Parts: sequence; C-alpha cells; structure tokens
Amino acid sequence: MADGSSRAAPYLGVAAAFRARIADGTWAHGERLPSRGELGAEFGVGEDVIRRAQELLITEGLLEGRAGSGTYVRAPYQRRTMLRTPAIGLAGLGTDGTYEADSIAKVPAPPDIAERLDLEPGALCVRTTYEIFAGRQPALLSTSWEPMAITGGTVIVLPEGGPLAGRGVAVRMAHLGITVDRAAERLRPVHVERDQAQLLGVPSGTQATLIQRTHYDTAGRPVETADLLIPADRWDIAYDIPVPPVT
Repeated sequence: MADGSSRAAPYLGVAAAFRARIADGTWAHGERLPSRGELGAEFGVGEDVIRRAQELLITEGLLEGRAGSGTYVRAPYQRRTMLRTPAIGLAGLGTDGTYEADSIAKVPAPPDIAERLDLEPGALCVRTTYEIFAGRQPALLSTSWEPMAITGGTVIVLPEGGPLAGRGVAVRMAHLGITVDRAAERLRPVHVERDQAQLLGVPSGTQATLIQRTHYDTAGRPVETADLLIPADRWDIAYDIPVPPVT
C-alpha cells in the first residue's frame, strides 16, 4: 500500500530527501537550491515533481521562494519592529529595505477597493504590487490602487515610472496640485494564502497582520489605498503618533 502511494505521489519522496538534506546541513540555511532541471535530472523526475516538492517544503517553512531568484533554504528569521510614522518609507523597514514592483493600468476596481476609494465598482485604477524585502529576505507584500480619474494621462500614472518614480503618494500627488494631508490605517488579523506564502517564504496559513491604508487629500477625497500583508511571526508593528502642542 505504501509503495503504491509512493508511486502515485513521487514528489513526497523527493520532499523527504530535501528535508534530510536540510536537517543534516547538506543544504545550509540561506543556500540557493540547484535549478529544478538539475534536481529533476538528479532524482530522475520531471520539473513539475520538483516544483511540488518545493512547494510542500515552502508551506512547512523549510524553504522560501524568491521571485526572479530561485528557491532557498529558509534561514532563521530574527524578529524585528516595523515602525509606522506619518512619513514612512518602504513600509518603515529602515535602511536595509528594498522592493520589487509591478504596475498594471486600467484595472477595474473590485467592490471593496471601490468603496475605499469612493468610486463606482469597476472604475479603472492603476494596481501596483510590491514585494518588499528587509536584509534580502521577504518582509511583506503590498498592493496599491490609485484611481485613473486622478492620475490617468499624467506623468505620475505609474507609481514606479516617470520622473517621480518611487517618491511616494504625497510627493507624486503634489505634482498634480493635490495636497495629501493624512493617511488612515485599519489593522486586522488574517491567515496567509498559498500564493502569498510562497512569496513570503512562510507556511501557508501563517498568521499575518493586514494593514488597509488609505491616503486622503485636504478635501477628504481618497487618492490611494493599499493592502499591506505582514507576517505576524516576524514583525512587531509600532506606531509613532505625534501629539499636538497644548495651547
């Protein structure tokens, strides 16, 4: 019976071999695994079998996938504090924060995003997805939405393109004569879904904090909203809130 199950699911045998290599130090923490083609040739299986074995170990927290780079043995992650302030850069990660971004224009706003941006459902937006790293390790994911009714046809339509690429919502909107004077954040606990887990290098179902952030202009109009997904086992979230002087 066991032999039949093994033949039916060869990726389980490959996954067991991967676990053994991690446990005995053959593959060290932080080490990049050989390509799927190389591993497939070594184990005598197709690349899809290797992929399924890697995905299983990613959900178990032993491996992590890095977009555009490969699959790595997950290194122990030191718990850190993410500082949220009125002027935050790279989500408050400090000097070692980096990111990769991808923007798509003319994306219809889902109902919940449309509500947050005070738009009709389906109104066209620019959606930008971010993979954010701290010390070269995946830190959090972010998805930002901006109404094309505001930015469409301007040089700032893509947050990470044009002359103000990467300058942040307030600076970019100021180029259009729009003053952003506040951001509101709502936090709630969630569990990481499978695709998100692979990008973050955490087990599927890991507890995370979802920050729903929206920027507003001086008229109270929402000009951008974003979802920030932060693994709860890696980050404490701290807020630095200024107190107006007493008069």
